[in-house]
Amino acid sequence: MKKKKALYILIAPYFLIFFLFTIVPVVLSVVVSFTNFNMLEFPSWLGWQNYARLFVRDDVFLIALKNTLLFAAITGPVSYVICFVLAWVINELGPKLRSFATLVFYAPALSGNAYIVWTLMFGGDSYGYINAFLIKWRIILEPIIWLKDPKYIMPIIIIVQLWLSLGTSFLAFIAGLQGLDKTLYEAGAIDGIRNRWQELWFITLPSMKPMLMFGAVMQISASFAVSEVAVTLAGFPSINYAGHTIVTHLMDYGTIRYEMGYASAIATVLFAIMLGTNLMVNKMLQKVGE
Repeated sequence: MKKKKALYILIAPYFLIFFLFTIVPVVLSVVVSFTNFNMLEFPSWLGWQNYARLFVRDDVFLIALKNTLLFAAITGPVSYVICFVLAWVINELGPKLRSFATLVFYAPALSGNAYIVWTLMFGGDSYGYINAFLIKWRIILEPIIWLKDPKYIMPIIIIVQLWLSLGTSFLAFIAGLQGLDKTLYEAGAIDGIRNRWQELWFITLPSMKPMLMFGAVMQISASFAVSEVAVTLAGFPSINYAGHTIVTHLMDYGTIRYEMGYASAIATVLFAIMLGTNLMVNKMLQKVGE
């Protein structure tokens, strides 16, 4: 540390902000999760009662947990693979075409009003684009109220999230592919690599492990922390809690009921799930190229 004190001084402001606004709130949230705190009175200690209530008496949380795990199990891996495959394909294009294609695929993540398009498409009357198309071709006789029918709500949310998923991970993969050392492929050809798939597995993926891990963290965070898509499309709360997720459940108790101790318990459970998933994915990525 003495030899590199100048570097530590330079990164000290970042670590100070990170400690104050990330580490401290997380630790305080875990502590508050063991209390009864309504924002008005001083917290009173409850021990494990919030967690017992969460898993034993809160049926809505169990629905939210099931919805979140289903959503994450589908959108996380699928969007991750889509991000990498598109980045890999686009990387093979010329510079101008590559820039244009990157902008086109990244545009949905830039738009703040992207949900409006899907609200129009899944409109519940005959003017909704999908209903109008299906009625025109005699596939259905009357409009389907897509966003009010529990059996359609979660599939629609998954579709929209997949459409929006080409965000930071996609750009990280593009940047990683652009920065690869081309001489590695020449050395690989000498060592016996004969096709693009072998290049991908033994050279490209191992060389991109930092970007792959970063993309995995971002996709896991996005898939487990879904809330805005569900609230915008299905309402809050959704019909029969069909679009209810852990984060919307957290919003309910944290920003509406102000049961901050219980909300902190929900946040702690979500944090533990995301942390465990990240560790598991990290171990899987370490085996890439073996």
